[in-house]
Amino acid sequence: MTSKTLYIFFVFLGLQYVFSQTLPDAVSLEEALAFGEQNNRTIQNANLGVQKAYKDKWSTIAIGLPQISANANYQNFIELPTSLIPAQFFGGNEGDFAEVQFGTPQTMEAGVTVQQLIFDGSYIVGLEASRVFLTISENILEKTLLEVRKNIVNTYSSVLLVRENIQFLEKNQKNLTNTLEELNQLFRNGFEEEESVEQLRLTLSGVETQLRYAKNLERITLNMLKLLIGFPTQSPLLLSDTLEKLTDDSLFSLQISEDISLSNNVDIKIAENNLLSESLLYRYERSKSLPRLSAFINGNYTGNSETFSFTQSGQKWFGAALFGINLQVPVFSSLQRSANSQKAKIAVSQAEKSLTETQERIAIEVQAAENEYQLAVENYFTNKENLALANRIEQKNQTKYFEGVASSFELREAQLQLYSTQNNYIKAIQNVIQKKLALETLLNTPQQ
Repeated sequence: MTSKTLYIFFVFLGLQYVFSQTLPDAVSLEEALAFGEQNNRTIQNANLGVQKAYKDKWSTIAIGLPQISANANYQNFIELPTSLIPAQFFGGNEGDFAEVQFGTPQTMEAGVTVQQLIFDGSYIVGLEASRVFLTISENILEKTLLEVRKNIVNTYSSVLLVRENIQFLEKNQKNLTNTLEELNQLFRNGFEEEESVEQLRLTLSGVETQLRYAKNLERITLNMLKLLIGFPTQSPLLLSDTLEKLTDDSLFSLQISEDISLSNNVDIKIAENNLLSESLLYRYERSKSLPRLSAFINGNYTGNSETFSFTQSGQKWFGAALFGINLQVPVFSSLQRSANSQKAKIAVSQAEKSLTETQERIAIEVQAAENEYQLAVENYFTNKENLALANRIEQKNQTKYFEGVASSFELREAQLQLYSTQNNYIKAIQNVIQKKLALETLLNTPQQ
């Protein structure tokens, strides 16, 4: 094996190691959240937005720092320009002109210019605005994190709920298959009607259809979870948490104090920063009427030659330096600045009203979300009791049916009631999770 082949082999092994370290075989809900925070593409874009805002901030700061530029200029006159000078300067006749060519065919000039902003009202306001824009970008990232977290928890729990439903359906299918075999035996021996067998087959067919659908839904939902956390959809992924772990006591014990502050809500933060940015824009428009003062210093060297001898040590260079101050004072803009200032002032009033409306809306949404959560919790415990009750009713009716006390119609009604109760139980768990997540997102208090 050559050294080059050996090198490629070890690089490949290293990539395989990194890849295996990056992609876990199984994840808990907490690990899925951590993995998604690093690899979700929406979060990555929001992070890039923050980085972009940070660069914009430094770009604005740099405007008020010294600006240094260098320049070089080389000229080669194919034909020197001719100037006309009165001939009388050289003793000639008045009214005549002498043709004279000045300079050398080739010239080179190089210099450096340093500029410094001394005062500019719009620059001061721009510095504050860049900080506010950075804060807004951070708020957007925070909101993105909350939304992605909510979606990951919802999808992770949905996979577990679909699997719980599959277990229900497989159990129902097994029970129906066994019952159908017994019923077929009774029908062949003349102890049961054909209609009873057909009704049971109809029920079994419906359960099998739901089971196929649930298995497809499990695969699709798991792929959605992979997409959310930034995991390759073609790679296998196991979920290490169970539904029992997700439905512990903490799921049903979220309490909201009466004097809770809503200032942590991301929408309110964004509205507050929007008001601040509009206020800064108003100040920026007003600052346009202030003078702008800047200074500069310039130094350059010029060389002249008949041929290109500028790289030789004997070439003569002539230096020059210049210092200056530039003052710009806005005098009259035909009321343009006034109109822009009034427009910005109106935008501030709009932002104030939007902030007030957002605060009131969030307060109402929190109350509604808390009410929805409490109702979802009550419905869960009701459906949990109903599930146990429906199981007992179905078992009793099955016993009665084979004892000849209950009809096949009554047995089928009990079975359908059980299946409906199982479905309601699954939906009740999902509803509690969703309502709790919605409330936590509003309060910006995510919990595991």
